[in-house]
Amino acid sequence: MRSLILLSGGIDSTTLSHYVKKKLKREIYLISFFYGQRHSKEIEYATYQANLLEPIEYKIVDISFFSNLIKNSALINKDINVPTWKDAQKEMPITYVPFRNLVFLSISLSYAESNDIDEIYYAAQRQDYIGYWDCREDFVNRLNELTSLNPKKKIKILAPFVNMRKSEIVKLGIELRVDYTKTWSCYKGENEPCKICPSCVDRKKAFLEAGLYDIE
Repeated sequence: MRSLILLSGGIDSTTLSHYVKKKLKREIYLISFFYGQRHSKEIEYATYQANLLEPIEYKIVDISFFSNLIKNSALINKDINVPTWKDAQKEMPITYVPFRNLVFLSISLSYAESNDIDEIYYAAQRQDYIGYWDCREDFVNRLNELTSLNPKKKIKILAPFVNMRKSEIVKLGIELRVDYTKTWSCYKGENEPCKICPSCVDRKKAFLEAGLYDIE
């Protein structure tokens, strides 16, 4: 069974990549996307993890044209301030990138079909449910309904963490011996994590809930 995993370099996708290879014993391919994100530093960490995991192939796909199309997301437009954790706890926060996951998964499906890959994994998790409609179980199910129309190859999209809290993902990663010092979460993408953006705060909360100390 061949599996393609979307790897951003953050906690969730890094844990998922180790999980699919080590627990599920799949032959893995990895794919990362540069989409003009202000925190493109995450690609460095994705590359580090990819080198550890030794996939059949690792692709970094440049779709930086996104930065010319998307003007209303703080993850792309540096003129928009990255919100605090509290300000981001709402439907469609300013950190939402319109249809990003659908674009990622569409490209991944094309790559998977051309490489005879059977399934695609992405790291949607429960705490993203409120703000991001493309991280919900219903999104995954409906996308699989769509891909089932393809008569050439039935590629399954899987999100095994979709009903898990980030702290549960961290605990799983510790079991898998994931080195979380080699992951990146901060939305601001500066030399050091800001510790106050939504992603930094979620990371801190996850380690606290798991009873662990995060050395980022």
